[in-house]
Amino acid sequence: MAYRLVRARPKVDRLVELRERLDTGEIEAMDPFGRAMTRALEDARFDPASGEAVWIEEDYCSPPLAMERTEVLDDYFEDITIVEEDVDDQR
Repeated sequence: MAYRLVRARPKVDRLVELRERLDTGEIEAMDPFGRAMTRALEDARFDPASGEAVWIEEDYCSPPLAMERTEVLDDYFEDITIVEEDVDDQR
């Protein structure tokens, strides 16, 4: 299992929709990554210095975050960067 440190610039005008999709469980129900993505986005933090969201994503894809980007992340974030490929998730 790989945990990746991710940074991305939120599309501010889309965040209300993302919040609604998280709250209704729509994203959590996506197989196979929904539960992990919901947890990661719920735990995401805002970096005021850069204006980016930062989170740790559990990921099994090659290339990294492929399914997550196609189904969710690219709709709500720009400039998605995997800062570190294999972090130790201590949540």
